[in-house]
Amino acid sequence: MDLPLLPLFPEASRAAGLQRLDGFLPRAGAAYARDRNHDRGAAVVRGNVSMLSPFLRHRLISEAEVIAAAVGRHGAAAGKFVEEVGWRSYWKGWLARRPGVWAAWRQGVAQDLAGLVRNPALAAAVEAAEAGRTGIDGFDHWAQELARTGYLHNHARMWFASIWIFTLNLPWRLGADLFMRRLIDADPASNTLSWRQVAGLHSRGKAYAARAANIHGFTDGRFNPAGQLNETPEPLDEAPPPPAGPVPRPYPADPRLPALLVLTEDDGRPETLFDGLEMRGAVALDLTPFRAVAGPVAEPAAAFARDALADAAARLVAAGGPAALPVGAPTAEALAATLIDDARAAGARQIVLPHPAAGHAAMVVDRLIPRLQAAGLHLATRLRRWDAATAAGASHGYFRFRKGLPPLVELALSGGADEICMTDESRR
Repeated sequence: MDLPLLPLFPEASRAAGLQRLDGFLPRAGAAYARDRNHDRGAAVVRGNVSMLSPFLRHRLISEAEVIAAAVGRHGAAAGKFVEEVGWRSYWKGWLARRPGVWAAWRQGVAQDLAGLVRNPALAAAVEAAEAGRTGIDGFDHWAQELARTGYLHNHARMWFASIWIFTLNLPWRLGADLFMRRLIDADPASNTLSWRQVAGLHSRGKAYAARAANIHGFTDGRFNPAGQLNETPEPLDEAPPPPAGPVPRPYPADPRLPALLVLTEDDGRPETLFDGLEMRGAVALDLTPFRAVAGPVAEPAAAFARDALADAAARLVAAGGPAALPVGAPTAEALAATLIDDARAAGARQIVLPHPAAGHAAMVVDRLIPRLQAAGLHLATRLRRWDAATAAGASHGYFRFRKGLPPLVELALSGGADEICMTDESRR
């Protein structure tokens, strides 16, 4: 029997994100540090975590404004909450400097899918795990919760990934793809790299073990898979990631050229992105078909992305910008053809969009560039100072990144984090 979908996030909008932030702020200090690891189940009892991740993923609200609000309310007591928000920016910056890790993950998923064709028993095991039919206490509940709601507590995500990899012995990349298809807050960097972390591939040789006692304690006794788990896993062994590449640099806009603005799921704040441009038109680009490899994105996640784009488009109009037409296509080639037609119809000579985050957005943009150039169109991207600064600090592990959090907090408090950085600034 199919389980009903549950709308944990009733509205994908900036207003809803700010309302959720305002409601959580009283608990963003010592209470968060004390209680954040408890997975108590239904959203109505999840006051111990912010559940801001879908809004942050689509930048309906920004990491910087969330940090500034928490520090403004709690001061140093917000430290643990700031660190957890910092993880999202760290993962994003780390992957931006090593985009080959994302490409390798996609290639690996394709190889794993081919392996399922050759191994029906493994295919059946993957299907049972995705459906929550393994018999493992807790794991089956989380699989079904993910399918019904598009959301899991972060601790449950770690337990789920560890059980998938080390107890069920399933390909880690297929588990990461499952999350990319079903999570409303599915982020290429946070998701892919968190799965690598659990597998022992990010912090090399240090796997994350899901332990029954830990699950029993932090689910307040709801689950106890004693005797069902591999609690002493050996980390996976794959080729180490490449060293950090350069900090991302935007493609500069030409203020003399009329522009077609492109809204994407990476940045839902267009009213703060496109100042100083002659705006001839706008499109809202749906990139969800490129998010995963093994299948289509689940409807709760796809709907949230669509609604977030619609909300961003409405705020662009309210700020005096053009109305954005929805655009989607299953291939980058088809997207390029549509954008070229739309630019020509609007009389635009350049296409301007948020600087694409590492993952599927950057992959699509890389494929668009030669086609746009061949059509005589200039492509420009808008990179926020927060993204340049956090990528600069994401050269190694998180704990080195964490030492650089104080100046990032100052940047957030200054109000300058969301500003657009110039090409030379992104080198710093």
